[in-house]
Amino acid sequence: MFFGVFLAGAIVAGLLLSSGCASVPAPAKVTVRATPSQPGSVVPARIVANFFLVESRQDDERVRTFLVDTGSTATLVSAEFADQVADRPRRKSRIPVRVRGAHGGEAEFESVTLRKLWLGDTAFERVPALIYDLTELSNHLGVPLDGVIGFPVFRQSLVTLDYPGSRLVIAPRPAAPIAPRDGPTSSTLTYNQERGTPLIPVQMGNESFVALIDTGSDGTLSLNPAGLRPQFVNGPRPGGLVGSLTGDRQMFVGRLGQNILIGDHLIAQPVIDLTDQLSSLGGEILRNFSITFDCSRNLVTFQRDTAAPVQIEPRRSAGLSFFRQPAYWRVLGIVPGTPAAALPVQAGDLCVRVNGEPVSRWTQERFLELVRTAPRITFTLLEGSIEHDIEVPVIELVP
Repeated sequence: MFFGVFLAGAIVAGLLLSSGCASVPAPAKVTVRATPSQPGSVVPARIVANFFLVESRQDDERVRTFLVDTGSTATLVSAEFADQVADRPRRKSRIPVRVRGAHGGEAEFESVTLRKLWLGDTAFERVPALIYDLTELSNHLGVPLDGVIGFPVFRQSLVTLDYPGSRLVIAPRPAAPIAPRDGPTSSTLTYNQERGTPLIPVQMGNESFVALIDTGSDGTLSLNPAGLRPQFVNGPRPGGLVGSLTGDRQMFVGRLGQNILIGDHLIAQPVIDLTDQLSSLGGEILRNFSITFDCSRNLVTFQRDTAAPVQIEPRRSAGLSFFRQPAYWRVLGIVPGTPAAALPVQAGDLCVRVNGEPVSRWTQERFLELVRTAPRITFTLLEGSIEHDIEVPVIELVP
């Protein structure tokens, strides 16, 4: 989902261990404090700007906040958290690992092994992780993060990301496969995880393609059109910027003329982002479901309380992209063809107020609601020591 003025897409979405430098980590050992009445763990979750966040107390007695990213083969942790719960050797002798981002660029990080990673009453022992500076992602969401949990952590578990119920449910591996549940409100699919992340078949009209289930993305469907014939009722047109591990990229957005099917679940003519990378399903679609992964058997079940089609709202935008800091937002770019493109604003300008209030008061959720409902927004820009206001109409970038 394009935030109107924020980066679109997860900053660390699609993080993969680089081929030739490392392999997908071995699964962590799982220990559950189980009782007959409570065979697993139920961890409260927060859905922030379509991202799935959980909090849990760790062995250092602090409650830590994590983003769950099924689109990543790597688990990322802050240096401070790693120093508290990682095995030795100390940081100066940790092994560097090269990783590949969603758009093909590579970067190098220090590797660590976490003694335990607690999610509720479930402990994942000896978890491979990479040290990563989470400041930018924390500022983006307005929530201090201690880590991003990659999909391989759950490989010996039965795990449910219940978006509507705002909870993460973890259970031990079942003795027998869960019976596939098919019907208008529940569909079970087999997923491919050769890349270490879950890939499922998706139907678009009379064509099919493979898509990544990516809870580390806030968007709807990122579609690689290669070999397909997507039809559009609106667009595609230039959108905002998408943030990734290795930089920001211009996106093109539009509304499909075809419906999308995930099993038996219909997504009605969704707004999509075009990509030259692997197609993926992001949080704006996933948040409509309770999603259960039987990780040892490569089965995933999408559950809803209704058989009605999923409807995706128009993509509204103020036409600006910002890099968010607590004291200011820096303009990254202006969306071509929007009213903002005709205003006296350019990349590099600093915004210090939104509708007269300091940007520090505008949480991600509050600002998204403003973009969704307001006809116009006033941004106060700073030039030297002088502030001046610009009033920007909010438009339906994609109706």
